[in-house]
Amino acid sequence: MGKGGELSEGVLRKIVLSYTYVAIWIFLSFTVIVYNKYILDRKMYNWPYPISLTMIHMSFCSSLAYLLVRVFKVVEPVTMSWDLYIKSVVPIGLLYSVSLWLSNSAYIYLSVSFIQMLKALMPVAVYTIGVFFKKETFRSETMTNMISISIGVGVAAYGEAKFDTWGVVLQLGAVAFEATRLVMIQILLTSKGITLNPITSLYYVAPCCLVFLFFPWIFVEFPLLKETSSFHFDFLIFGTNSLCAFALNLAVFLLVGKTSALTMNVAGVVKDWLLIAFSWSVIKDTVTPINLFGYALAFLGVAYYNHSKLQALKAKDAQKKAQQADEESGKLLAEKEENDGASKNDSQN
Repeated sequence: MGKGGELSEGVLRKIVLSYTYVAIWIFLSFTVIVYNKYILDRKMYNWPYPISLTMIHMSFCSSLAYLLVRVFKVVEPVTMSWDLYIKSVVPIGLLYSVSLWLSNSAYIYLSVSFIQMLKALMPVAVYTIGVFFKKETFRSETMTNMISISIGVGVAAYGEAKFDTWGVVLQLGAVAFEATRLVMIQILLTSKGITLNPITSLYYVAPCCLVFLFFPWIFVEFPLLKETSSFHFDFLIFGTNSLCAFALNLAVFLLVGKTSALTMNVAGVVKDWLLIAFSWSVIKDTVTPINLFGYALAFLGVAYYNHSKLQALKAKDAQKKAQQADEESGKLLAEKEENDGASKNDSQN
């Protein structure tokens, strides 16, 4: 048994840990989405103020991130000049604040299940914006795949029983801004060799988001909140909601760091199906057969896209290994020739 038994135990432990990370991320993502829906929906907690809710999240996350970075020193801050912060982090913060504002606003008008179906358009948006900014290469095969995803989402929208145009506009806007943010991270930070984990990301980006959200909040929601004299801040509801949002960021870091971004994409599909089932069975949202058929088409498109990305990563990794092998062979050959030459000179002498 010896070594074989130890190897099996090690592999089993790794598998169990991977599934544990996936389960934690799915649970927290699921919780945050349903919790936000509960708070913002007029038929539930009835607090339809998405900017205020996002600001509460950002205040909580930036405060906790500051404590973890500066006071408890759990992670080291990234070396960043003010010039780099203004040119790179501020635009990303602006995009993130608008994305969160719009996505939280959509919960007031749309069902959880339909929002998850619309989110299937994320790969389409990321690829399209990536091609526009020349971070992705245009390929007709990939574009055909993107069109198939879009058709699937279109069919799902056609079959939506409680279709709300304004809600759809808000969610599509959220997808567009979030996709642009992801591409901008590649352009403005990753290209400069800067990587931010969720804690340092919140440390730098959350305060920036808070500032950007403050201006629309003053004109859009502050006057309404001022008139609502019956409202009192529920520390239990908003505190636990904010804590879940912060924990979700840490779960993303844990999942991607211990497994891969592709694992998170696959887990995201599982989470979407669970949310659709929960929305239908518990919240009693109407999910039509056309809804499910359309999302199934989009799901197949997203699955194929993830498969293609995995194959491309494998091919790139194989090419890198082959290149390294060629370089090592070249070095060995050069050393051999050098040694042969030295031996020949020694024999002549």
